[in-house]
Amino acid sequence: MTDQDRTAGPGHRPRRPRRRGQGELEAQVLGALRRAPGPVTAAWVRERLDGELAYTTVMTILSRLRAKQAVTRERVGRSFVWRAASDEAGLAALRMRRVLDGQDDRGAVLARFVTGLGHDDGRLLRELLNDAAEKEPEEG
Repeated sequence: MTDQDRTAGPGHRPRRPRRRGQGELEAQVLGALRRAPGPVTAAWVRERLDGELAYTTVMTILSRLRAKQAVTRERVGRSFVWRAASDEAGLAALRMRRVLDGQDDRGAVLARFVTGLGHDDGRLLRELLNDAAEKEPEEG
């Protein structure tokens, strides 16, 4: 309890730290892994997050990121070391793909997505699709 908590009077509750959302924690863990000098342990990741999270929370986040194919792990001795397989843009793309894969009418979902884009995003999407089409190997 801090001095401020003691002097705040009866009925005052100390402030709890702000609760972060799952996506925010995933981004923080992924960021730590991208800054790592190579494959690292969950304990290393936890230290880089100022030790605020429980070790089990870091392991849960790493496991979720692995299921999303955003990180990889390798056994070293009795533990695992982890490495980022994707950046934040890659993680967002995986989420978008997963949503699309869960829909029966992919065409309708994509059509709604495209019609909801602003002018600049629509232009960017056309450019990206054109670039991707130019890179595709020709069938023959």
